[in-house]
Amino acid sequence: MRHFYYCITIIMVSIFISCQVQQKESVPNILWINCEDISPNLGCYGDQYATTPNIDKLAEHGVTFEKAYSTAAICSPSRSCLITGLYATSLGTQQLRCEINKPEFLKTFPEHLAQSGYFTSNNNKTDYNFNPEGVWQYWKEDNAPWRQRTGNQPFFSMFTFGMTHEGSVNHTEQWEKNTENLPDSLFHDPAKVPIPPYYPDSPEIRKIWSHYYDNITVFDRVVGEIVQNLKDDGLLDETIIFVFSDHGTGLPRYKRWLNITGLRVPLVVYLPDKYKHLAKVAPGSKDYEMVSFVDFAPTVLNLAGVRIPETMQGQPFMGKQLPANRTQVIGARDRADNMYEMSRAVVTERYIYVRHYYPHLPYIQPGIIFSDLKESFRELRRLKNNGELHAEALKMWGTKPVEELYDLQNDPAELNNLASLSQYRNQIDSLKSEIHQWAIKTGDTGFLPEAEYMIRSANSTLYEMAHNPNKYNLEKIIQAAEMVGAASLADLEKNLLSDDSGVRYWGVIGIQAMGKDGLPASDQLMALLNDPSPSVQIAAAETLCRLGNTTEALPILGKWVADDRGWLALQAARSIELIGDKAKPLVPVLYRILEKNKATDPNSSIRYRDFNFSAFTTWSVEWALANCWEKIDLVM
Repeated sequence: MRHFYYCITIIMVSIFISCQVQQKESVPNILWINCEDISPNLGCYGDQYATTPNIDKLAEHGVTFEKAYSTAAICSPSRSCLITGLYATSLGTQQLRCEINKPEFLKTFPEHLAQSGYFTSNNNKTDYNFNPEGVWQYWKEDNAPWRQRTGNQPFFSMFTFGMTHEGSVNHTEQWEKNTENLPDSLFHDPAKVPIPPYYPDSPEIRKIWSHYYDNITVFDRVVGEIVQNLKDDGLLDETIIFVFSDHGTGLPRYKRWLNITGLRVPLVVYLPDKYKHLAKVAPGSKDYEMVSFVDFAPTVLNLAGVRIPETMQGQPFMGKQLPANRTQVIGARDRADNMYEMSRAVVTERYIYVRHYYPHLPYIQPGIIFSDLKESFRELRRLKNNGELHAEALKMWGTKPVEELYDLQNDPAELNNLASLSQYRNQIDSLKSEIHQWAIKTGDTGFLPEAEYMIRSANSTLYEMAHNPNKYNLEKIIQAAEMVGAASLADLEKNLLSDDSGVRYWGVIGIQAMGKDGLPASDQLMALLNDPSPSVQIAAAETLCRLGNTTEALPILGKWVADDRGWLALQAARSIELIGDKAKPLVPVLYRILEKNKATDPNSSIRYRDFNFSAFTTWSVEWALANCWEKIDLVM
C-alpha cells in the first residue's frame, strides 16, 4: 500500500511539473488592430452616440484603458515609436514623412518576436519613417494572416485600417466610398451628434462629425470580421487582442494639435480566460494607469516572454514582473507635411503642460494642409470670415502662447490656459524641467532643424549622432531653444555669435518670434547669410525678408530651394511660402522647382517624384506662387 501511495505521489508531482512547464511554455498569440485618426469615441468609453458593438464586446472581456496616449498627434512618428519602443525624437523620425537610417542594432519588436519563434505579419501600412524591409515575415492585406504560419506556431499580427483617416472625414466622396456597404440603420443622425465646446454648431459641422462616427462604425465591423476569423479557426481563446488608434481625431484641434485631444487614444485589450491574470484589473474593468505608445513594444515582448532590450525606452503595462505605474507621458509635435512646428508636452494625472518653441506661428498656419481643400477647414474658415465663430473656436486661429497649462481634473476640454497665472508658476517650472530632463535623457533630435541634423548625421545615423556629445551638445542647444519667447533681445543676440549652429539657429528663431518691434539691426542677421549652416542661413534670410530686406536674403532662399537634398530644399520652400509676395523675384526659380519635382513616370498615380519631400516642396512652391499672383491650381 505504501508503494502504491508512493507511485501516486510521483505521478501527481510529474503531472504538476508537466503542467508548470506547459504553462511556462504557453505563450499567447497577439493581435494589434489599429485604425487611424480617432479619439476614444467608442461605446465602451461611454460615448452613447457611437455604434461599436464588436469593440464593446471585446471590452466586456478585457480592459479599457482610460489614459492611453500616443507620443505624437500625427501618424508616422507615432508608428515609428510603436514598432521600435523608442521615442521618434530619439530616432529622428519625428517629422511626418521623412527618410532616415535606423541603426542596425536597434531591432523592431516584431524582429525580436520572430527570433523567439513567433510568426509575424502586417496587414497594410508601415509608415515608420525608415525602411521597413525585414520587419515582417508576411506582409499582405489579409484578415486571417495566421493561416500562413507553420503548424501551431504562436503569431503576432498587426492590422492598420484607414477608413477613419482624416481624408474620409474631410472629403464627402471618400466617406461615401467607405460607407457604401453600411446598412442604413447604422448611419448616424447629424441632428444628434455631440458638438465639442471648441466647435461651432452648424449643419456642415454636424455632417462632418456624423461622418466621423459612421467611419468608426465601419472600422468596428472590420474588427468583428477579424474576431470571427479567430473564432472560426478556434484561436480566440488563445489570442490577446489590442484595438487602438494612432492618435486623436482627424479634425482641427485634434490631429496635429499637442493637446489631450491630439494625444489621447482609445485602447481596448481583450484577454482570454487563460491570460486574464496578465492584466492588472479584472476582465470588463477600466484601467486608469497612464500608458504611452513607447510602452506598447515592451508590453508585447513581456506578454510573449521575450527579453525586453535595454535600448527600448518604454515599460510594460501587462504581463509579469511589472514596474511601478507611470506618473507622466511625453508628447512631441514637429513637422507635419510641409509645415514646421516644434512643441513638447508632458501629461500628468492632473495637468498637461505644453511648451511651444515656434510661438510666432499660428495653430492654423497658412498652407495647403490647413486649406479649404478640407471640408472642416473650409467650414471653419467660412464661419470665421462671417464673424460666426464663438471665442473658443476662434482660439484655433490665433498664434500660440509660449506655454500652455490645463487642469485636466477641472477642465478636461482644455479651455482655460493657466500658464499666465502666477499661482501655477511652480507647477509650470516643474513640468518644464521634466521636458528638459526627458529630452536630455532620450536624446531629442528635434532641437536641431531637420536639415541641420541630417547634415550632422552624415555617414552615421541620427540616433548615434544624438548620443555623441561631440556632434550634439544638447544641453546647450536646449537652453537656447528655451529662450524663444522668454529671453531679452540682448541675450538672443549673444546666441547669434555662438560656435554651435544649433544655438545660432534658435537665436534667429527667438528674434523672429519677437516680431518687428525690438529686432536688432539687420546687419546682425546679414552676417548669418554666410553661416556655415544652411539652416541658419535660411532662418536668417526668412527673418530679413519679413523685415522687408529682401535684396541679399532672397538669393539665399533661391539657392537652397534648388538643392537636391529634399529635406534642405523643403526648409527653403516653406520660408519662401511664408514671406508672401516678397518672393516675387523668385518666381522663375519656383517654376523650375515645380518641373524638377514632377513625376517622371506618366502612369504614376501621383503628380510628384515621390510623396515625401518632392510633394511637400511642391505644395509650398505652388502656394508661394499663388502668393505672388501667379495662376496656380492648389491641389494636394
